[in-house]
Amino acid sequence: MRTIAVVNQKGGCGKTTVAINLASAIAQLGKRVLLVDMDPQSHCAVGLAVPEEQIELSIYDVLISHTRNEPIRLTEILWQISDTLELAPASIDLAAFEQQVSGVPEPETLLKRVLDEVSQTYQYVVIDCPPAVGLLTFNALRAATDVIVPVETGYFALHGLSKQLETLGLLCKRCKQQVNVKVLASMYDIRTKMAREVLAQLRSHFADRMLRTVINFNTKIKEAASYGQPINEYDPASKGQQDFRRLAEEIMGIEPAQDSRQIINSLAEQLEAISTSANQLLASSQDKHTQRAKPSPTPQASVAATQAQSPQPEPTPAQTDARLASYYGVHPSKGAVTFVTLYPRAKTVQIAGDFNNWRPDQTPLQKVNENGVWQVKLELPPGCYRYRYVVDGQWQQDPYNERVEPNPFGEYNSVVEVK
Repeated sequence: MRTIAVVNQKGGCGKTTVAINLASAIAQLGKRVLLVDMDPQSHCAVGLAVPEEQIELSIYDVLISHTRNEPIRLTEILWQISDTLELAPASIDLAAFEQQVSGVPEPETLLKRVLDEVSQTYQYVVIDCPPAVGLLTFNALRAATDVIVPVETGYFALHGLSKQLETLGLLCKRCKQQVNVKVLASMYDIRTKMAREVLAQLRSHFADRMLRTVINFNTKIKEAASYGQPINEYDPASKGQQDFRRLAEEIMGIEPAQDSRQIINSLAEQLEAISTSANQLLASSQDKHTQRAKPSPTPQASVAATQAQSPQPEPTPAQTDARLASYYGVHPSKGAVTFVTLYPRAKTVQIAGDFNNWRPDQTPLQKVNENGVWQVKLELPPGCYRYRYVVDGQWQQDPYNERVEPNPFGEYNSVVEVK
């Protein structure tokens, strides 16, 4: 049984949305899934149209009962959401959980013990953690085989990420089980330059510790929550549904961490590594802002500096290509376009578009450095071209080109114009 804890102590990052829709997407793929709400706000029940006034028993009652030798079975509190998805709802009583179990031996293992009893019933458990680091979150981490940290693609989210991962790392030094820790970019809005820059930096700094799937900003997801439905029921053809299906498929493809099959870092060590990367990423972002804030030199100083410089030789084509590789996106020139993108973990990157009859096998990109930068230069006559990348067989729009247009499949093609 795989147990996935969705953790972020910062609110507003789409944590509950990820938990609900990931659980539903895995269930739709034919797996038996249990969604456990450990947040006293009980948003999972709200997001799945479970009437709060009809919830007589919650996960709180099950956990507390195991400390009083009068155990309530988990099956007594479950709500059936679909044929293969069930919900263990939360209640406001969870806010008093820490006080109620004071003095109980190993209170951080209560949830793990409860889930162990149903390990033969479910193939996946998804836990929605509260937006705070405390005993409830610690219970989820002790039960988890996988941890997902959703991160909104904004500057302040980076600041929160470094802080919260430091806290989680300290909290989890007592964890002994082996886990997979992954960062998930969520609420990504390709239309904003900040989001594109943050996503590129996240991919560069976190590399294999980041999930390849990105959850794009999509109004349909919010609409689905307001109607008490997961996105795959509310709008099966939406881009949001496709994002969560890809996330589910990627999660299911990650091997569970098992001592007998592989040796991986402990949860605390992984969180420490991710936290270090987050701090480096935040520092680099702050450096950029500092550089932008520096005053420009006076005109006299600029003229003097220009006169003092010796004439620079014209760059060679190879030097020009190398310089373009540091700027992700599309770079049209006379009769040609250079496509540059960043996929650190990709094995193959191809491009398909109007210029090659949408046949990606005809136009592979070349990996130009160890950081995962891919590039190809195409000679094209003047005109407007639609295209998409194919990354390890997965079709997607160019994340570094804000010019897009809808296609007949409910997704978006990227667009470039050659003059």
